[in-house]
Amino acid sequence: MNIKNLHVIISICTLLLAGTYIAGCKKQEYKINTTDDVNIVGYLDKHIDSFSLFRKILDRTETSDFLNAYGAYTCFAPTNTGVKLWLTANNLASVDAADINTLKELVKFHLLGDTVTSGSFKDGRLPVPTMQSQFLITGITYENGNSSYIVNRQAAVVQSNVKVGNGFIHVIDHMLVPSNKTIAQQLESNPSYSIFVEAMKATGYYTLLNTVDPDTTKRWMTVIAESNKALADSGIASYAALKARYSNTGNPANTNDSLHMYMAYHILSGVKFLGDIINASSHQTLQPQEVISTQLINQDVIVNEDVFDGILEKGIKLTRSTSDNAATNGVWHNAEAHFTLKFRKPAPVYWDLSAFTEIMKLPAYYKKQTYTFTRQNELDVQIKDINWEYKAASNFLTYEYSSTGSVTNYAVNYDVITIPLGGPNRATWFEFTTPVVIKGRYKVWVCYRTRNAVTCNVRVNGELMQRPVNLAEFRPSGTDAELESIGWKRYTESTSAGYFAGRMVGTIDITTTQRQKLRIEPISGTNAANHIDMVHFIPVDQNQVLPRFRQDGTKIYQ
Repeated sequence: MNIKNLHVIISICTLLLAGTYIAGCKKQEYKINTTDDVNIVGYLDKHIDSFSLFRKILDRTETSDFLNAYGAYTCFAPTNTGVKLWLTANNLASVDAADINTLKELVKFHLLGDTVTSGSFKDGRLPVPTMQSQFLITGITYENGNSSYIVNRQAAVVQSNVKVGNGFIHVIDHMLVPSNKTIAQQLESNPSYSIFVEAMKATGYYTLLNTVDPDTTKRWMTVIAESNKALADSGIASYAALKARYSNTGNPANTNDSLHMYMAYHILSGVKFLGDIINASSHQTLQPQEVISTQLINQDVIVNEDVFDGILEKGIKLTRSTSDNAATNGVWHNAEAHFTLKFRKPAPVYWDLSAFTEIMKLPAYYKKQTYTFTRQNELDVQIKDINWEYKAASNFLTYEYSSTGSVTNYAVNYDVITIPLGGPNRATWFEFTTPVVIKGRYKVWVCYRTRNAVTCNVRVNGELMQRPVNLAEFRPSGTDAELESIGWKRYTESTSAGYFAGRMVGTIDITTTQRQKLRIEPISGTNAANHIDMVHFIPVDQNQVLPRFRQDGTKIYQ
């Protein structure tokens, strides 16, 4: 190779290296999003023909920038038609004519600071509040044979679950408007509740329910209101009649006055929409140590339908169509009928653990034959009022029935529940929800069929009872008085079946009339199946021995 060619080759290589260096020095482009999807604002811009007015609201309220940045949001985006309907209803010629502070509150009411899909659009409030602090409620509406989601009873969802880079968009056909009234103001503006409102004012609760506490941990209240019609159906046609019936001191503002207690019993702390109410069996009211019980029966939300001493007391329905009324400081519901708290004396509860809903719904088995409930995993809770620690060797509970078998032949109703207890391989606790127990002081008796040597602690509402129970221990012999003095009793009619034993495990103060929690915790013994028949809660000043029970469940008082 000659010198001239060598210079040419060197020159070419130099140019190539220079080009490579220059290219490497170009500004690098980075994506700021974690997804190729457009963000909320980008989606609105891509469909500007449908969302130009809502887009303008975002610009006026200076919301566009943060909704176009990375995050996790849910936006209920009204179409242009929806915004126009709102403008017309408020006599506004354009978005520019609207009050800026009003628009800011509206925008926040359309946004959630988390991602929520239509899977959460159940009958009730959404799991997180809006950025305006109030909650949205959702449901399903049916029209012309078609169903659609509806939000706050104000807007239908036109399109749901639009995935964008920073969350989800749900397209709606109307603007959502937050409440601007308190619970007290909403009820006062409705003449159908005039008697109830007068009672609110007389008792002093109007002031409480007309307050929006800046501390959101204290702000929220829930009211179960009674309309004039509901009161009239119970013979109360005026506030004077309501006062005459309940005000025992003549001063409803007195906390010891029965009318004051009536009103307190209709108010719950916290914001509880119907969906929240049915998620618990009871709710504490503002009347100290008094609760309302709640159930979902045939899709109806029912208050205070309870069984006392074997007698069903029918409850009161909360009307769905006129409940879930959101206010600036909570929510209120409509009761179809009049109700108040009942002052009850402590009364015995003779609780048959085998009479639980899930087995009673199996007529081929209940009081006919044995049936085993088998759990597939920890989350598989098959019995609403009975739960236990899930382990491979404790994946079942057996309803055991036989009129002749030795395990159940003297049991009440010839049935017991069989639970696997003891040892490292089985559940370390079983927890039961009791029937309603009226507040008072009680002795607690565990009635069982002796079987295996497993000793258990018993807790009521978390409080440890004073005496453990050994489920292999036979009932001693002796008179009723002698047995009771050492914490034993014969709870069945049979005088010979000592293996059906009633053991007093302790004394407990029940502070609130409601369903309680009873827990059995093995403390010794290994891998054994044991049989529980009944649990008795008996007031300390009442007969602990009688009644006894025949095999068919009949009570014997002698």
